[in-house]
Amino acid sequence: MLEKKPLITDLYSADPSAKVFGGKLYIYPSHDRDIEMESNDNGDQYDMNDYHVYEMTDMSAPPADKGVALALDGVPWAGKQLWAPDCAEKNGSYYLYFPARDKSGIFRLGVAVAKTPWGPFTAEKEPIKGSFSIDPCVFTDDDGVSYLAWGGIWGGQLQNWTTGTYNPNGSEPTGSGPALFPKIAKLSGDMLQFAEQPRDVVIRDEAGVPLAADDHDRRYFEGPWLHKYNGTYYFSYSTGDTHRLVYGTSKSPYGPYEWRGVILTPVLGWTTHHSIVEYKGQWYLFYHDCELSGGINHKRNVKFCKLEYRADGSIVTINP
Repeated sequence: MLEKKPLITDLYSADPSAKVFGGKLYIYPSHDRDIEMESNDNGDQYDMNDYHVYEMTDMSAPPADKGVALALDGVPWAGKQLWAPDCAEKNGSYYLYFPARDKSGIFRLGVAVAKTPWGPFTAEKEPIKGSFSIDPCVFTDDDGVSYLAWGGIWGGQLQNWTTGTYNPNGSEPTGSGPALFPKIAKLSGDMLQFAEQPRDVVIRDEAGVPLAADDHDRRYFEGPWLHKYNGTYYFSYSTGDTHRLVYGTSKSPYGPYEWRGVILTPVLGWTTHHSIVEYKGQWYLFYHDCELSGGINHKRNVKFCKLEYRADGSIVTINP
């Protein structure tokens, strides 16, 4: 059985976005390099410079490495750090969304296009207009409209954009006031730009109050994922420094989302980043930990396991 075992063992991989195209499951992870760097809250140790795509048709067999889909030197505007990506399909073309620091060190979101799910992808010459921060997740609704959700604090720089422009001295809010929330925007018909001004994805507690900045067990940190189950939208994410994957539900992709619970308890390693996908009638959670490296935070490995829903739509908490 491959469940809860490292899926990719010949290199380090993390942040898996799993998508189904043409009846096959494809995994879009980031590629941790086997380098020695001291960890810091800015994330300098996550110095990735390319993406591999993996094809999986049998959940009991390792995925096939389809090779390098996009490399840093193929992104004209990027300076470094190709972090967690995601992919979508429309009209026979595939769109890879990814973050990278631009030449001035500010994280932006880019998009690259290919004719196959594994690429190679050709990056647009400029990042998406008005984009910032990290961790893009693309969700296409039943009506064919696609949305991009994103954002990460600390090294992901979301806290630097609270005024609408970049402030290098911006900081995460503290106390009982509202936490920072991720962003969401509808994508244009060509999938290359925002079709509207980004808005907050508000996550509320049981009383309908936006989650507080000091509620570290529940507040948003990074790694958004948006999926739909039985007509309900599920927004899941990492709590970051409390190492949990959690989620809320809504009747609109924009939210607000009502807090529902924990998907995955802490794994070995500092970060947690995931995706949720249905394949051949079974729902799966893809995530990562640091088993292969014995706990080195920037040397991670992708894993997966089955994900189950209760009758009321809540997700059964998984212990890794």
